[in-house]
Amino acid sequence: MRAVGYWAREMLDGGEPYGDYQSMGLSNRQYDVLREVVDAARARERDQGAPATKELIDRHVRRTCAGRYRDGGPSVGPWQR
Repeated sequence: MRAVGYWAREMLDGGEPYGDYQSMGLSNRQYDVLREVVDAARARERDQGAPATKELIDRHVRRTCAGRYRDGGPSVGPWQR
């Protein structure tokens, strides 16, 4: 969750991620969350300015990661049975 928030802020500040999602220290599922968060934060930034984006990033990352990982992490799931 922290890594997703970190990269979301970096990307909104104009930073470019290096390599792919794995070199960013993210799973595929986390990278999907990152893309959603960045899209939502960019829209919020256009509408309400930069200060409103920090709250959105934190809230969106927490909520989305909790929803996506409620069935467990990558080592727990139907493909492991």
